[in-house]
Amino acid sequence: MPETQTHDAEVTAKFPKITEQGLADLRTRIGVKIENTIEPWNYEASRDAIRHYAHGIGDDNPLWCDPAYAKTTKYGDVIALPSFLFTTSRLISGYCGGLSGVHAMWAGADWTWHKPVFRNDTIRTEAYLKDLVEHQTKFAGRSFQQIYHVDFYNQHGDLVCEADSWVFRTDRDEARERGTKYTEARGRVEPFTDEQLTEWGKLYANEEVRGATPRYWEDVNVGDELPRMMKGPMTVTGFICYAQGWGGLYIRANKLAYKMQQAHPGLAIKNRFNVPDCPERVHWDEEFALEVGAPGAYDYGPERNSWLTHHITNWIGDDGFLQKSKCQIRRHNPDGDVIFIDGTVIRKFEENGKKYVEIQQMAKTHRDEVSAFGTAIAELPSKG
Repeated sequence: MPETQTHDAEVTAKFPKITEQGLADLRTRIGVKIENTIEPWNYEASRDAIRHYAHGIGDDNPLWCDPAYAKTTKYGDVIALPSFLFTTSRLISGYCGGLSGVHAMWAGADWTWHKPVFRNDTIRTEAYLKDLVEHQTKFAGRSFQQIYHVDFYNQHGDLVCEADSWVFRTDRDEARERGTKYTEARGRVEPFTDEQLTEWGKLYANEEVRGATPRYWEDVNVGDELPRMMKGPMTVTGFICYAQGWGGLYIRANKLAYKMQQAHPGLAIKNRFNVPDCPERVHWDEEFALEVGAPGAYDYGPERNSWLTHHITNWIGDDGFLQKSKCQIRRHNPDGDVIFIDGTVIRKFEENGKKYVEIQQMAKTHRDEVSAFGTAIAELPSKG
C-alpha cells in the first residue's frame, strides 16, 4: 500500500480529525514492509552530498568535508557524518502514512550505527510501521505516536545502521486552540545586544573538533562534561541551509510541485495569493506556522537531532565511533532562539572487547526551556 505523506506543517482548509476508522486502518499496516514510497534525497554518499549535509547543520569537521585531511585518517577517505542517513530515507525524516490531513510532528529518533558510511557508498533502505501508541498531551490533547523502523544497507548488503523514528499525530485545530506551550513565547524574542552576541560568539570561536587527537577511554571519567555547543541564533536562512543538505520533505518547483499536488491533494495548501504551496513552509512562513499552533517559523526536528550527534562526534574524534543516539524533541525552536547543548558522561563500560562511554545530553534555549534531550553511546580507542 503506498504511503500517503503528511508532516508537521500540512494544513488543509477543513482540518480533518483523527477517526477510529482511520486508526483501525492504520493499525493494519503495522509490521508490513513499505514497498512504495517517495524516493530519498540521496541514494549515494557522494563527497558533495556529505559536505552539503554537514554544512547544513554547521559542522565543518574535516573528516566529512576535506578529502586531503580524511586521506590521513584510518578511513583513508571522507566518510559521512552519522546523521547524513536522514537524507537517504524520507520515512526516517518524517513522512508517515494514514490519517490523511491529520497534523503530524516529528518528535524523535533512536539510532544504532554498525558501520561507517564511506564516500560513494550507495544506501538502500527497508522500512515498516512499528507501532501506534496513544498519548494525552498538554499541547494537543489526544495524540498518537506513530513509530517507523528503518534499516540502512550499503551496496555490499551490509547493515550499516538501523533506527526508529516517530511522529505525533494530532488534531490541528485542537493543537492551535490549546497552544498553551507557546502562548508566552510568541512575541517574546527581543533584539539581542551586541554584547550578548559577542559573548555567545566565543562558543563558535572556541568550538573544538577533536579530530586526529585520540580521546582515550582510560582518560575519560564518569561525570566529565563535554564542551558546550551552541546553535543559533535561529534564522530562516539557517533553516533553509538545513533543507539544502537534507532535501526537505515537500519542497518542489514548478511542474514537479504540480505533479506532487495532483498525486497528494492534501499537500496543496494555498498561500495568500490563493496559490497551492507546500506544507513545509511553516519553516519560513511565520503566519502559516501560527496556524498549526507553533510560535513562528521554526527549525526542523531531524536538524535538531543532527545537532546532538554533531556534539558527540566533535568530542570523540576521528578514532571514536558513535554507536547509538536517542533524541527526543520537546518544543519548536522559532526564529530568534538560541540553543545550548550540554553533555555529561554517565557511564563507562566494556562489551565484546570494546570500550564505550554513555553520554547524557540536554539542549536548552537561551530562556532555559528544554528543547531536546537524549543519550549517546560511543566507542573510544584504548591505550591498551
